[in-house]
This record gives sequence, structure tokens and C-alpha cells, in this order.
Amino acid sequence: MSDAVTATMTFHPQPKGGAPKPWAFPAPERGELANGLTVLRCHRPGQQVVAVEINLEAPLDAEPAGLEGVATIMARALSEGTDKHDAEEFAAELERCGATLDAHADHPGVRVSLEVPVSRLPKALGLLADALRAPAFPDGEVERLVRNRLDEIPHELANPARRASMALSAALFPAESRMSRPRQGTQETIEGIDAAAVRAFYEAHVRPSTATAVIVGDLTGVDLDGALADTLGAWTGGAGAPRAVPPIVADDLGRVVIVDRPGAVQTQLLIGRVGADRHDRIWPAQVLGTYCLGGTLTSRLDRVLREEKGYTYGVRAFGQVLRSAPPAPSGGSAGAAMLAISGSVATEVTGPALEDLWKVLRTLKEEGLTDEERDVAVQNLVGVAPLKYETAAAVAGTLADQVEQHLPDDFQAQLYARLAETGTVEATAAVVSAFPADRLVTVLVGDASAIEEPVRALGIGEVRVISG
Repeated sequence: MSDAVTATMTFHPQPKGGAPKPWAFPAPERGELANGLTVLRCHRPGQQVVAVEINLEAPLDAEPAGLEGVATIMARALSEGTDKHDAEEFAAELERCGATLDAHADHPGVRVSLEVPVSRLPKALGLLADALRAPAFPDGEVERLVRNRLDEIPHELANPARRASMALSAALFPAESRMSRPRQGTQETIEGIDAAAVRAFYEAHVRPSTATAVIVGDLTGVDLDGALADTLGAWTGGAGAPRAVPPIVADDLGRVVIVDRPGAVQTQLLIGRVGADRHDRIWPAQVLGTYCLGGTLTSRLDRVLREEKGYTYGVRAFGQVLRSAPPAPSGGSAGAAMLAISGSVATEVTGPALEDLWKVLRTLKEEGLTDEERDVAVQNLVGVAPLKYETAAAVAGTLADQVEQHLPDDFQAQLYARLAETGTVEATAAVVSAFPADRLVTVLVGDASAIEEPVRALGIGEVRVISG
């Protein structure tokens, strides 16, 4: 019998993870072309699809009276042909580049968005520059876009959520304010738009000296300066006269507007008011508190209205910037955001659902948020940031938003730091201030015959019924 052999094992220390590196929102490099176009570029290694965002200072309040919607038609017509290509040729050239080009108009101005593989970036920038520099605005194409827009309007009016949004804007803002009327115009105003009106709006407001280009993607080996000089750098136009930004005036006296939809089995809820925008130092706390109130399936509103009561599939609270102006020398807020709660409930529980929603708001004021609610909200808002900005388009869109809202280039990066530093008491004060129970305008799109009396009994404000 052989002697037993004793085997020994050597245990190496278990590998340990390195110290976590804090994530920071990408910082852009800012510059300006000879024609006055401001350029923000952001190199994102590995992002082979480049995103380009163009901000044009063509706000809705600059639309001529009676032609509301002309900014939308102009935005859509930018890709309907240039001095080099007709509409079909232009679309074919974009397709050859593997590029997509979209544009839309909103209160701050017109936004043009391009996405393209980095290998085709110079060619696509040339097409984008042609659309901005020399759009054709052919009569036939503009007429087609007008018809398309007119076809969209009945569908928007039939959509309860869209109809609620229109009614809330009409209730909050004075009739003379552009914000009180639909962003994309009404049937009456759209019918008056032709190619001459579109060109006049373009010539009055679209020029490089008041525009900004944001370019995000993997720019390794790309001669971006050369590509910009040959494309967007060839866009010419005079300096635009500074525009006075009209103040945002809103009436948030507590009241109810019912948009009557006879026979509706559900009621669409939209409850809102105007509050602080991102220039206000309360913004981070307002974001955090609003998230705790209705930002996710585990928020207070959902816990009560969805889980406990079964009234709804979900209710959300949010803040959306309407428009910001450059900060005044004296400081303070330079704009406003829409603060709102939205969702839908069955017609027969509209009254009880609203009663419980107001109880949530009053309890929040009396008892405040919990530390656990605050911690979960911070973890969700800050922790998800690296995933939220995985694509070049997400980064470019946020940078363009900052430009549009006259914010510093590091605003988003600083916001995450400020969210992490915001305490429970501060978040509570901000959300209570954002959603005071007695200063909310409530819009209900539903069957007035079934919901009017239960809503009146709640005492949340005067009730007015309008046709749907």
C-alpha cells in the first residue's frame, strides 16, 4: 500500500470591487461659427449614431394673430424640399444616409432633430443645412401639410387626455395669452395658413445668429470643424432683433371644468396650476417631492387610488417646463412650469376618487413625507441617470432643453447632486407648495350628467360644464 498523499490548496484573497466612480452628466464643449451659430459638441465614445439638435428661436408667441399653428407647419415643411432637392429627392437623400430628420414647434421655439450613423455625418449635416438655409416651401407641399394638420384636429379633440390638456390651458391662462390656445393651432387658424405665411414666419425668425446646434456622439476621427464649416457654417442670415418675452400670467383659483362626454364610461382627470421652473432654487426639491407624490407605481397617489381603492390603473404627478426666459439681473425665477396630476377613473367613482386624492394632498401637508419615501425617490431619480442617458439622442435632447430654457451647460449634472442633498423636510415643503389643495384647477373629461353633482359636493371649487 502506497503512502497517502496529502494535497494542499492555496486560497487567494477574494477579489474586491473598486471604489464606485460617481456618474456625471456629459459636459459639452461650447463654441461659435463665423455666422453666429452657437455649437455645443459632446464626444460620447461608442455612440456610433450621432444626434444633432437645432434650437430655432421661433416661439409660438411670435406667430401672427389668426395664424396660430404656422410655426408647426413651418417646422414640418423644412424637410419638404430645398433649393437643391424637391421633397421626394430630399427624403431619398436622407434615406441613403440612414438618417432621420424631425421637427416640431413648442412655446419656446422650433426644434429640429437629426440622427445619423457617424460615417454619414458630413453628408447628413449638409442636408440639414440645406433645410435650414434654403427651404423651398412649395405651395403644394404646404397645402398638403395644412390638410394633414386639419385631419389631426378631430382625433385630438376626441382623445380625452389631449382634450383635458387643451381645457386646462384655456382655464389657466388669459384668453389673450398664446399659452391659452392649442400649440398646433385650431381649425380656424390652420385654414388661413399658406406657403406665403410659412415663408414670412421663416424669414422673420430663422437665422443662425439666434440658433444653437447640439452634436452628440462618438466623434473619434471626425473632422467636425471642417464638416460644420462646409454645411451649417454656410447658412447666412442677419442678426435678429431681441424679442421681449411676455410674462406668464395664470389664474390657479380652485375650480372645476367638466368637458361633457355623454355616455363616457371613464373620466379623464387633469389637475394643475403653474409653478416654479428650473431657474428657481426650489426646483430640485420640487422634483423630489413631486416624485414622491405621484412619480411611480409606489408613490402616494397610486398607493391610495390604485392599490387601496382600485379606482384607477395609475395616477401621475409631474412638472413640465412651459417656457423660460434669460434670468433677470435681480435673480429669481425666469419662467414657469406646469405642475399637474393626471389619470383616469371609472365614471361611477369619479367623486370618491377626487375626494381621496384631496385627502392625500391634505395629509401630505399635515404629516409630511417620510424619510423612506425620500430615500427611494433619490435612489430612483439619481440611480437611473446613467441608464437614462445611454443614447446620444437622450444627451443631445437634454442639452438642447438647457439651451432652450437659458440654463447653464452643467445644469443637469448639478441637478443630480442637488437632488441627493435634498432632505425630507425640504422636499415636503416644495411639493405642498406645488400642489396646494385650495389652488388647483381641475379638468374632468367625462359624462357630466353622472359626475357633476358628486363633484360639486366635494367643495373643491366652482363647477362649470362645457361641451366636449
